[in-house]
Amino acid sequence: MDIRKDIGSRIKELRLGLHLTQESLAFKSGVDKTYLNEVENGKRNVSVINLEKIVVQGLETSLQDFFNNNLFNGKKK
Repeated sequence: MDIRKDIGSRIKELRLGLHLTQESLAFKSGVDKTYLNEVENGKRNVSVINLEKIVVQGLETSLQDFFNNNLFNGKKK
């Protein structure tokens, strides 16, 4: 299990569900689009502060809802 890939997959899943591009999510979140791309692809460790920006500001969901997913409770999709 690679938590970076799981977090990236969850961000991408929610982003696509909202019909947002990486660029638009990065803008809403206040992070660089290259950074967001690397986070989504599991290539970058995301800080707690940036994760909160992406999830709460950008994806407009709570951290609780973000982590309430099979990726994080030991059950893969």
